[in-house]
Amino acid sequence: MTGPDKQRRKVQRGEEAGVMDRQNFLCWRVALLLLLMPCGLQCMSVHILNEQPVHVIPGSSLVLKARIEHGPLEEVSMVTWEREPETGLAPTRVTLASCPGKGFKCAGTRPNVHVNMQQQETTLEINGYSRADGGVYTVTVTDHKGAKTPAQCIVREYEEVHHVSVSINVSHSSLVCGEAWGTDPRFSWLHERVAITKTIGTISKDGTTLFVTMTPICGHFTCMVSNKLGHSSATYTAAPCETEGRGTTAAVACFILLLLFGGMLAFLLWWKRRHNYRRERLHEPLDASI
Repeated sequence: MTGPDKQRRKVQRGEEAGVMDRQNFLCWRVALLLLLMPCGLQCMSVHILNEQPVHVIPGSSLVLKARIEHGPLEEVSMVTWEREPETGLAPTRVTLASCPGKGFKCAGTRPNVHVNMQQQETTLEINGYSRADGGVYTVTVTDHKGAKTPAQCIVREYEEVHHVSVSINVSHSSLVCGEAWGTDPRFSWLHERVAITKTIGTISKDGTTLFVTMTPICGHFTCMVSNKLGHSSATYTAAPCETEGRGTTAAVACFILLLLFGGMLAFLLWWKRRHNYRRERLHEPLDASI
């Protein structure tokens, strides 16, 4: 083997050794990452998809959905739905439904409780929701090794709006609308039964506060609060407003009164003149006979 061939061979061996070193480094790095991962290839998780807290109108259906995620080495052996009171010293947890085995044939504990299972999702449905159905709901996923992974959400009754009130903050020229305990209240404002314009004021993003820009503050300000079950309102009454419309109405009324007064005066003058003329005609024949 000549000198150039030997040199070329050494370079090739060096490159092969470098590739092996890089591969070994990557393998050790991947193994280290797997060891540092809290779950690795075996990780079970479950989370409820509904926005919380969940509010349900009495008589309607409660539907809760949960998504199950797990690694390739994990298997779901049991899914259980339970409920317990939101408050209390010793809340009692009640099992609503359970889905055992690979077939996930779910069985509810009551006729109005239904549970559906898919590959990575479970759905709980309770028909004819009542106040007693409120509380903390827990879905628990059990893997093939018996490890349990829970997720919870709070379910409450959807309530109509109550006790609307309006107060004034004189120092900030603002009106504040309050509501007692209704679910998802929506606020809107009226001035003299008309929607608020920029000449009257501006409304805060949450709708609870009206910043009045008109001066002076006058008239009737009404706060309307509504949700899915109805609405209620309250009114703040300030001093009466001297509007242009009232001034125009007063001017028109004065003009009409002046016309009536002028007409009556003209009629009286005409009637007096006619009466005098008739008296003069009656006196003329007497003067002629004499």
